[in-house]
Amino acid sequence: MRTHVKALVVGGGAVGASVLYHLAKRGWDVMLVERDELTAGSTWHAAGLLPYFNMSYASTHIHDYSIRFYKTLEEETGLDPGFAVVGNLRMAQSRERMEEYMLYAATAENVDVPFEWLTPADVAERYPLVRSEDLVGAILHPTDGYINPADVTQAMARGARRRGALIERRWQADGYEWTGSEWRVTLTRMAERGGNLVPTEERVVVTAEHVVTATGNHAQRTARLLGIKTPAVPVEHQYVVTEPDPALVAWRKAGNPEHPVLRDVDARWYVREERGGWILGPYEDGAPARFRHAVPAGFRADLFPLDLERIEEEYMGFIHRIPSVEEVGLKDDFNGPICYTPDGNPLLGPAPGLRNMWLAEGFSFGITAAGGAGKYLAQVMDAGEAEIDMASLDPRRFGDWVTTEYAVTKNEEAYPFLLKLHWPDEERPAARPLRTAPAYDRQKALGAQFGQAGGWERPNYYAPEGFDDMASCSFRRGGWWPFARAEAEAVRNAAGLIDASAFAKHEVRGRDAARFLDRFTTNTLPKVGRIALTYALTSAGTVRSEYTILRLGEDRFRLISAGAWQTYDGDFLRKAAEDWLSEFGGDVAIHDVTNQWGVFALAGPNSRAILQELVDDPEPATALGNRRFPWLAMRELELGMAPVQAVRVAYTGELGWELHHPVEFGRHLWDRLMEAGARHGMKPVGARAQNWLRQEKSYRAFGTELGRDASPLEAGLDRFVDLGKEFHGKAAMEALGRRFACVTMLVDGPEDADPWGRESVWLDGERIGRLTSGGWSAAFGRSIAMGYVRPDLAAPGTRLKVRMFRDLWDAEVTEESPYDPRNERIRADAAAPGAMAQAAE
Repeated sequence: MRTHVKALVVGGGAVGASVLYHLAKRGWDVMLVERDELTAGSTWHAAGLLPYFNMSYASTHIHDYSIRFYKTLEEETGLDPGFAVVGNLRMAQSRERMEEYMLYAATAENVDVPFEWLTPADVAERYPLVRSEDLVGAILHPTDGYINPADVTQAMARGARRRGALIERRWQADGYEWTGSEWRVTLTRMAERGGNLVPTEERVVVTAEHVVTATGNHAQRTARLLGIKTPAVPVEHQYVVTEPDPALVAWRKAGNPEHPVLRDVDARWYVREERGGWILGPYEDGAPARFRHAVPAGFRADLFPLDLERIEEEYMGFIHRIPSVEEVGLKDDFNGPICYTPDGNPLLGPAPGLRNMWLAEGFSFGITAAGGAGKYLAQVMDAGEAEIDMASLDPRRFGDWVTTEYAVTKNEEAYPFLLKLHWPDEERPAARPLRTAPAYDRQKALGAQFGQAGGWERPNYYAPEGFDDMASCSFRRGGWWPFARAEAEAVRNAAGLIDASAFAKHEVRGRDAARFLDRFTTNTLPKVGRIALTYALTSAGTVRSEYTILRLGEDRFRLISAGAWQTYDGDFLRKAAEDWLSEFGGDVAIHDVTNQWGVFALAGPNSRAILQELVDDPEPATALGNRRFPWLAMRELELGMAPVQAVRVAYTGELGWELHHPVEFGRHLWDRLMEAGARHGMKPVGARAQNWLRQEKSYRAFGTELGRDASPLEAGLDRFVDLGKEFHGKAAMEALGRRFACVTMLVDGPEDADPWGRESVWLDGERIGRLTSGGWSAAFGRSIAMGYVRPDLAAPGTRLKVRMFRDLWDAEVTEESPYDPRNERIRADAAAPGAMAQAAE
């Protein structure tokens, strides 16, 4: 056993073996330790399916690489991973399911994943054992299929060994200690006694610059050893193997090809051929989470008892779809733990609060994702960034507020949702409401339909009493659409009040705070009492985080960022400050004040009149005018009995203010604003209308237009980049050039649908870009979208096409900020009349 390596991988399943392989391929000195045998965890009982289908852009890249990579392993290693490239057929019983496939296909198209559309007649002709008369259609991925999980893991392990990597079995990680420059990992030798694995007295300490945990079902134990929280908790997944099906045996004996993996997702199951029979894998309701704290000491390559009653409905759906199996018996069954996370995506990336500790946990599709997860994590560890934006998989998307009960509840919800309709406007109900701002009950009484961001409840829109949010979901314009449109119109013509308390908020203080932030961010720092929008970059020169900086004093700043990224942004900020201090020394302190401050955004031409009714000032008529309160300024105000830090800025592009207040005043301030606003046509407004409004101003959003795929220059944010100073990532940003350009488009799409921000963009039969956001423009009376295209196609007036529901629809590139491009309304010194008609002209 080596006692010092550059990287130590803990966990010998498919994911751990892939990380080992790809780090070794990059020339790293790396070792893997496994407490039992390779593949002894969930890998051994996985069904080995390799489905492309995934709504996540990053996950689709990961799955695509895995499928292509696995096809090369036999030639490289001499081991056959058992890849049966039979394809994958997803059937649809409804129009809504086909529309889901069409939306998914936009992601697949943007990643160059091959697929085919099949009619029910096509299914019947190709696969006569499959009942198809009640289908609407299907989508076929011809290049994927299934693989032997143990064999592909062993092949990656052999490939890693050939590159100098070491694998040590029967060693359990029992302690992790960071020395300031490396990790000291205490390993205990495990021995088999009476069929169980037990620790011995033999101990070894391995030092490593980096550690990767890929511990699967043991993720909760790993998190406790590291002193962090993780929502990775296993859920039972069962599948059954039938006896040979005479009809299938005859089909194959006649020389016909093997069936693709069949998925009747409306019936919530998959099947594939297995030695003349079928493997049926259901995703039923009621599957329980297991090992909420730790895997029992005696649990190794073990299974749980089968619960046939729980899968009865799915089994009957199997018989309906493949009638020949009705008289076929069961030969074998499996019911084992598969790790999940609340959103179904793995935890892949840096551990929160820790240096050089990397998580590769929570893989519900571990075999499919293993190859790509290893590749892209190795890129991050070696080069600082992956070639794709992995923020949606980052472990820090979940904060310290996540508890075990939350993880269990959400993971039990996520499991059956795997094959339920993935509505783009859905809000899953489990474990909610959880984090609520003081005005939550007031908003609920007004008909607020809530979404969640980082666990926070925030209104998506307001609806009449009795409206069913879940029933209104659609791949077109959901039942909520008219309410969001009315809210957007209110902001443009009168006023709207938005609860933005979920914003992440961090204060940077100390005598060297300004020096640190000047190096940390791209823009010139604001003066005291002013604000600035700025960006922190990755080492690759792309956007790592977006911050609005409020300068509260010479040595005190508040950084506001996206609400869903509180831990993500805070961890990055703290580590950047530590790095800066280690290089330059000085006095800088980071404080997370998210829960101390609420935020209301008041916007619209009547917003000044509303605030003037509430402001306590010797000259209220001038308190909010341009001379005393200019655009992008901050002032301390008293509104009613609430002390407020008011900031003159509006994400909607109208005259407006953000009202930052001590969180305990939230209910009082909401009531006073609603009372005053009622006299000026104000409506409470949700996040969906706000999202539409910001697109009319071409305001980029983190997680859509902004991320690690593009630099701020490629995003068209030159005005927020001070090239006259030095900042982290500057040289890399300049070296990237401008590979593509961010544009706003008006889209003439279907009468009952708007783009969702995943669609591909075309010109003359060539795909030339992709959308990142989409919606409806109240100002222009058309669909609106933002996205990236080739730089030569970014000029206003350029005519393009956007694919929606398999068809190409006309789109036109607009000028930057098509609504009020000169910012006359947001800078207005007196209330201006509604200008939606002018904008539409």
